[in-house]
Amino acid sequence: MIFNNRTILNKLSIAVLFLFAALSTYAQSTNADKIVAIVGKNKIVLQSDIDAQLIQAKQQSPGYDNNILKCQLLQQMIVQKLLVEQADRDSVVVSDDDVDATLDNRVRYFIRMYGSKENLEKVSGKTIYQLKDEYRDVIKEGMLSEKESGQILQNVKITPAEVKAFYDKIPADSLPLLPATVEIGQIVIDPPVSPEMNDYARTKLEGIRKRIVEGKESFESLAGIYSEDPGSRDNGGRINDVSRNGGGWAPEFVTATFKLQDGEVSPVIKTKFGYHIIQMISRKGDNADVRHILIRGQVTTADFKKAMDKLDSVRSELIAGKITFPEAVGKYSTDDAAKRTGGMIADPNTGNTQIEMSKLDPAMIMVLDSLQPGSFSHPHVFTNDGGDKSCRIVFLKTRSAPHKANLKDDYSALQNYALNQKKAQKMQQWVAQKLPTYYLKIDPEYRSCGVFKDWNLDAGASK
Repeated sequence: MIFNNRTILNKLSIAVLFLFAALSTYAQSTNADKIVAIVGKNKIVLQSDIDAQLIQAKQQSPGYDNNILKCQLLQQMIVQKLLVEQADRDSVVVSDDDVDATLDNRVRYFIRMYGSKENLEKVSGKTIYQLKDEYRDVIKEGMLSEKESGQILQNVKITPAEVKAFYDKIPADSLPLLPATVEIGQIVIDPPVSPEMNDYARTKLEGIRKRIVEGKESFESLAGIYSEDPGSRDNGGRINDVSRNGGGWAPEFVTATFKLQDGEVSPVIKTKFGYHIIQMISRKGDNADVRHILIRGQVTTADFKKAMDKLDSVRSELIAGKITFPEAVGKYSTDDAAKRTGGMIADPNTGNTQIEMSKLDPAMIMVLDSLQPGSFSHPHVFTNDGGDKSCRIVFLKTRSAPHKANLKDDYSALQNYALNQKKAQKMQQWVAQKLPTYYLKIDPEYRSCGVFKDWNLDAGASK
């Protein structure tokens, strides 16, 4: 059935790659590791790679046959390697800044998942710095393959007629049961830090800077003790490849960085993240390796009360119809990204604003439990994507119960299914065209996999 087809290019999400790469030690300790595929110049797939992915796949499909899953996972990994090789031929690149940003996001995600940085390090057996350093290439490869596949599939579109034809081909008794979904938005107001706490943070950092420039203590040791940036603290505050062209860095941070000579320490500077001092390690054209220490003004109970009071008044305006939800987001939200979406939250994997309830975090589910479509939650404190406490109200736009798919109510979901099927067919064609131009060797144990029945496994063997 097309809705359950797991054999064609299920996207290996960067989040899953990062999490289960961290489990590779377990996979290697319980299996005799070996190379099961070689793709192109030097890309390999190890048995431990498949075993680590199998752990996650079995959680999603516990009744699925292990051998079939292994074959499908290997096929997906080989296609990813092909995409990375093609990206090299096409001069497709991802910047180190983008890789670092993705790594930082993944670290924050898993810190929230496990409750603390310490818990994540305990589970993985590695420090945050070791995790990021060890799996940087894994993340970069995933991003390259995604970027290359995006170029291949960028012109694949779907028409309403094709969606209807797709739906009409599905037997009535085979229509999928769609899970409960919601469309939700939020207005976030970060508690403002009081001038007194900002002054305290700046003064504290000025004292730290003085100890460094007077040679009393090293930048690295004080970064490890005091910096409030979890992404760099364990590496002595080191950040590689800060780009003069931005790349997601705060503009004040970039400006201060490129005023420094090697070894020089900046004055205290302020960005939206807090107060920083920066030490130049080395400059490489428009990129620089630096160390930094971040100190943030602490938010007090009184600061949270101000944010909650403001949200309470915003909620009153919304309920009275004095302002629309998108207008309120634009006027009051401190989340700049939310302003571009009118405050609506999208599924990060699909971009669809209809989100399965099962994909929401427990805190959001509890908030939605008492809401009716079209209503707004009371202001409450929550943990944001950066792992910090902030304040928000939630808007429940629509809610749907589990039901059989139908064209009237589920056009968006069906359109997405049909488009993905069309993209899968396009990718199949691309693989068939490109495979003979690459060296490919697969371990005999896997050559009989059904997913490779249409692949000429010997065509590229001498490339």
